[in-house]
Amino acid sequence: MKKISVALVFVVFALFRVSAEEGMLIPSLIAAFEDDMKAMGMKLSAEDIYSVNQSSMKDAIMHFGGGCTAELVSDQGLLLTNHHCGYSQVQSHSSLDNDYIKYGFWAKTFGEELANPGLTASRIVRIEDMTEAVFAGTDGLSGEDFAKMVKSNMEELIARATEGTHYIADIKPFNYGNEYYMIVQEVFKDVRLVGAPPSSIGKFGGDTDNWVWPRHTGDFSVFRVYAGADNKPAEFNINNKPYKPLHYFPVSMKDRVPGEFTMVYGFPGTTQQHLSSDHLRYIMDMERPARIAMREQSLGVIDAAMGASDLLRIKYASKQARIANGWKKWIGQIGGLQTVNAIQIKLDREKRYNDRAATNPTWEMKYSTVVADMNKLVEEYKQYDFAYGMAIEYMYVGAESFKRSRDIEKFILEYDAIVKLGELDLEVEKLRSSAKRFFKDYDEQVDRMIFLATTEEYLNLMQGDAFSALLKDDMTIEQLADEIYSKSVLVNEARFDAFLNNLSDSTVADFEKNDPAYKLWKGLSTEFFQQVIPQVRAFNGKMDQLLQVYVEGKLEMFPNDKHWADANSTMRITYGKLEGSAPHDGMMYTEHTTVKGILDKNNTGEADFELLPDFRELAESKDYGGYDQDGELWVCFTGSNHTTGGNSGSPVIDAEGNLMGLNFDRSWESTMSDFMFDADRCRNITVDIRYVLWIMDKYAGADHLVDEMTLVKDKKGWCKRRKSKKK
Repeated sequence: MKKISVALVFVVFALFRVSAEEGMLIPSLIAAFEDDMKAMGMKLSAEDIYSVNQSSMKDAIMHFGGGCTAELVSDQGLLLTNHHCGYSQVQSHSSLDNDYIKYGFWAKTFGEELANPGLTASRIVRIEDMTEAVFAGTDGLSGEDFAKMVKSNMEELIARATEGTHYIADIKPFNYGNEYYMIVQEVFKDVRLVGAPPSSIGKFGGDTDNWVWPRHTGDFSVFRVYAGADNKPAEFNINNKPYKPLHYFPVSMKDRVPGEFTMVYGFPGTTQQHLSSDHLRYIMDMERPARIAMREQSLGVIDAAMGASDLLRIKYASKQARIANGWKKWIGQIGGLQTVNAIQIKLDREKRYNDRAATNPTWEMKYSTVVADMNKLVEEYKQYDFAYGMAIEYMYVGAESFKRSRDIEKFILEYDAIVKLGELDLEVEKLRSSAKRFFKDYDEQVDRMIFLATTEEYLNLMQGDAFSALLKDDMTIEQLADEIYSKSVLVNEARFDAFLNNLSDSTVADFEKNDPAYKLWKGLSTEFFQQVIPQVRAFNGKMDQLLQVYVEGKLEMFPNDKHWADANSTMRITYGKLEGSAPHDGMMYTEHTTVKGILDKNNTGEADFELLPDFRELAESKDYGGYDQDGELWVCFTGSNHTTGGNSGSPVIDAEGNLMGLNFDRSWESTMSDFMFDADRCRNITVDIRYVLWIMDKYAGADHLVDEMTLVKDKKGWCKRRKSKKK
């Protein structure tokens, strides 16, 4: 089986309707869901949401930094995303003298906005179904010949789509290669930091509240997209001008009503709804618990260090947030899947699939063994997948001595060629610059303790199958750590500077042969890339082929079921309601939280609920500045929108296309939705835009940013554009 027929794809989209709460829909197909969305209260047309013929809501949504979502809220390129999405930029600009992490940052003029090299914001120009064109000329082909033709077709289609434009394009498989869509983008490269609240607002609740409800986090940051004189993307230049968008979101100041229509529009990362029962069992029982254990070792060291020193808090803030985010998510994920008995649900669905295949000779021949084949494949390859996961946690998430080795490896391997080309001075300056950035946010003793803790856990989890003879010889972990952190040039700034200052053929050769950190990396990585990666690629390739068949069978045998393509970091739409939930017996979650809850949590004295005195004073004064609803200032609310990682920063939009807030999380019970969605349990968490504006206006004194926006009021349904102040 190479492809599902284009006719069948059309029939599937024409016949089914995804329920209000489930699914991540391709925007170019949203017209098929317009009636259902309107039945739930939406007042927009499909053309308002997605259009290539006129400006539409899609033009106000940006893929932020390749991993989050952001939305334009003014005609001057003002961009909102989550605090945790912009956190690395805030951290990179912070120092002891300018502690933007602790106290926040607000640019009062365009000239004060801070550049962020490498940060991009991408607008989707169009999404186009290319399934038929990708498979053109493949009839009768198989194997390598089939793959070559598909690749050639895609290259030609991309070249044709981008010729004579400044756009870039990519063609991505959907439904494991049953369909292909081309994504054409406009990538902006000058994105500047405008503002961010203190972490006591933007990260309020810390790890204690992460992934849980009730939530009181002001998870937002503010950027601005800049463009060249022609309003097209340009590299950073002081003369660039704020981007004039095709569309930007009006901001809803209306009262929220439980049960009202909500829509999330963004770039969800990855879901895996089609995994077989044994595959999910392996993840729940083996892979996720081990990765959680590895991260607990790193977090134990980092949390203690950050609590002991302001300097270490600044250095490790972004790293800690990144590591802790996955750690806590995975804990909730396992708990949610266990609670709903996900394995039994999978088994029941697989039985239904096999029973249906047995009713038709053609189906039986094509689909009757695919579930068993997937389960068998997991058993055959899970040792390699587990080794892969542990290596990632150990070498790429754990001690940064490994990162330093990766950073210099290319230089060492290509040293002779660099010398012959006369580019040594240039490459040395690159290394020096890279090292300066690295050591700014690094502490040698903290890294040593992380190395000790993660190495011990890694060896324990691998149970004698750990890679590299260097970890298996008579040297103890403590002795290995002493060797690395007392001798390696990679983990000490002074030793590294001396190494670069005295660089020669002999010193490079000596480093390659004797540096203990580099030797460990080379031993581990060589075995990793030679023994593990090929097996994992084989596993994933074979599994994708089986999943392609399995999904084709679902589409063909169950045309009236609810089907949607797994998230793959492309633009998607999900819709639902503003509502609470009852995820456990005897537990009822209301749909919103207020500022009162912030003060209540702060009263506990827990470190994660710390507030700056000026914020507490303002909150206690109840000076809500007109951003309240019935005397309460909403902070966050939940909805039944199906979201995942990558939806961070996504606009949550009301029935009329106005911005209600920024999606930033899911409840702990909802993290299971990467594998299985439960409409009764799964809720996305949003910071209310009215709280965001209150922080800007009343707390930060950044009312000039609110002045840029179009505020949509309640009572008469009219819009007011506050006059922008000159900058």
